[in-house]
Formats: sequence, structure tokens, C-alpha cells
Amino acid sequence: MDTDAQIQAPPRKIIHVDMDCFFAAVEIRDDPSLADKPVAVGGAADRRGVISTCNYVARKFGIHSAMSTAYAMRLCPELIVLPGRMNHYKEVSGQIRKIFSRYTSIIEPLSLDEAYLDVTDCNQFQGSATMIAEDIRRAIREELRLTASAGIAPNKFLAKVCSDENKPDGQRVVTPDEVDDFVRRLPLKKIPGVGKVTVSKLESMGLRTCDDARRVGEARLAKHFGSMGRTIYRRAWGIDDRAINTTRVRKSLSVERTFPQDLMEIEEAAGKIPELVAELKQRLARADARPVRNQQVKLKFQDFTTTTIERATQTIDDALFLQLLPQAWSRGEGKGIRLLGLGVSFSDDAVADQNIQLRLFD
Repeated sequence: MDTDAQIQAPPRKIIHVDMDCFFAAVEIRDDPSLADKPVAVGGAADRRGVISTCNYVARKFGIHSAMSTAYAMRLCPELIVLPGRMNHYKEVSGQIRKIFSRYTSIIEPLSLDEAYLDVTDCNQFQGSATMIAEDIRRAIREELRLTASAGIAPNKFLAKVCSDENKPDGQRVVTPDEVDDFVRRLPLKKIPGVGKVTVSKLESMGLRTCDDARRVGEARLAKHFGSMGRTIYRRAWGIDDRAINTTRVRKSLSVERTFPQDLMEIEEAAGKIPELVAELKQRLARADARPVRNQQVKLKFQDFTTTTIERATQTIDDALFLQLLPQAWSRGEGKGIRLLGLGVSFSDDAVADQNIQLRLFD
């Protein structure tokens, strides 16, 4: 990339902190008898649960997040699956956030267990971001008896990639003068947002590393991948000018239920809606007040295909969920459903200060 095309800005010092196996680590900390045993947090196998996270002992068996609990138990019959305590994890996450705030007020939480910190103007440790990250990890380890990994770099993209380099309980630094060499050999699949489908298409074009993407050029990448292609090209040169966002705006909120047995009749599914609506409203009551833009019904059928249907609305309308259900159900062509979800999206014209990003139908 030509020098003129690069965004010139003073080097920033960004730290990405990522807790190691957070939910599982908290459970093991609170119950030391679980140490050195395969532990996961997730739903029950007999209720079609999925693994939320697991410790490194369990990962040696091939277990990972989003895997069905039943399959995980087949891989490791000794696996200890705990139901999880979300309120407790939120409390511990708040304690971690307080540690972050000792070093900077510019913090962008991504979830309960990871966050970006901008320490460019931090004077502690003579302004050394490397030493600041080490001290943050020390404080978390000594005060909370948990471990964290960190990435330190001039921007968010590189910091996030680096935090995964020396897991668990490690950190990786890329200084401004090391960016070019580091990025040049970086696999494209390491770029956040580049999923399996995109990776497969990139590989079919003979593109595996950022150096490959540089040679192809932005125009060709944009032709095949649109705006993502342009992002890939910029990341291939180590460019990411996104600022740390200290006010994350919740865009949506949802609840969903996976059933022990497939629901084969629409009346069964309709009977589940009042309970889900009540749960959704309860969660909305805890959220900052924001105008609703639409409502959605999501179904996952017995063959794991998924459909979501939505309608515009300005207020939560219980009856609208019941109206949307038959339209979504008809797309299954007689297949039973294993999951039912209800959700709302918020209008973009209201801004709410959010510490935790909630995800819609993950």
C-alpha cells in the first residue's frame, strides 16, 4: 500500500485483555476440587444444551464452545458440566473492570470476559503499555485468583490478535516498528470477522496470508467480498483506525428456548410464547430505556435450519409474536422445531451507555 494511502496518526497504545476460560475458571476457583478435571459450563445434555466455555483440560479432548453438550460428553464421559451462574460472573466481571479503571478510563468492554483499554496517556510504569498489561494481569491473578491473557499493539485489530498468541496467562506485544513484519505473515483467518466461508473462498483464490492479500490489491478483494474485502485489505497492512468506544449501544435483546423434544405442532410452540415474552420483558426492564424498532420470532427446525421473521413496531406487542409464529412455522414445511426465540431491535436514534454487549440469537 502506498504511504499516502495509509492513515497517519500518532501511535496509540491499545491493550486487549481476554480472560482465560472465564466462566469455567470462576467455577474452578470457587470449588478447588474441580482443579485438574475436565470442566465446562453449559446446558444439560438431556436438554439439548450447548457448551458455553470449558477449561484447557477439557479442550484436550476436542471440546469447545458452541458444541452440543451431548457430543462433548461423548468425547469426554468424565466431563463435569456446570449450569453456570450468570449473575456471579457479572459480579466478577465488574471486579475486573474496577482493576482496569486503575490504569485508564478509556475502556471498551466486548463481553463479560474481554475488553479493550487505551493506555496511550497512562503515566504509570513510565507509560510502558507492556508493563501496564503485566500489572493488570498480576492484579487479576493475585486479587481474583483468575488468569488473563493480553495483547498490546498500536490498534484494536492487532491487540486482539496478539491476545490469542500466548494463551493462557500470557501476553504478546507488537510495537509500531514491528507491525509490518508481524502482519505480513499473519493468516487471513486470524482477522476478526473473517469466518469459515470467507476463509474457504479466500483459499480458493490462493490467498492465505495478509501478504497474499496485499499482492492481490483492494479492488479485487472488494469485487469478491464487498466492504469486507476492503477491510481485509486494510487489515493486511495493519491498518485499523477505530477508536476505543466507551459507550457501547445495545442494538437488540432476545430470549430463546431449546426444547428437550422437537415441537411438532404449532399450538405447542404458541403455548411457549407467553413465558418467553415475560422473560423478554423482564430483561427489557433491566435495560436502559430505548425505543423499539421491530420484533422478531426465530425458529430452529429439527434439521438445524433456521429462520427469523420480523415486523416493525414501536412498542412490545404480545399478540404480534403470535402473529409472526405461523409465518415462521410455514417455512419449515412440516418439520418440528427444536428452538424458539423472541427478540426486539432498538432504534438507532437513542444512545445508551452500555458496559456489556448483549448478543442477539448467538
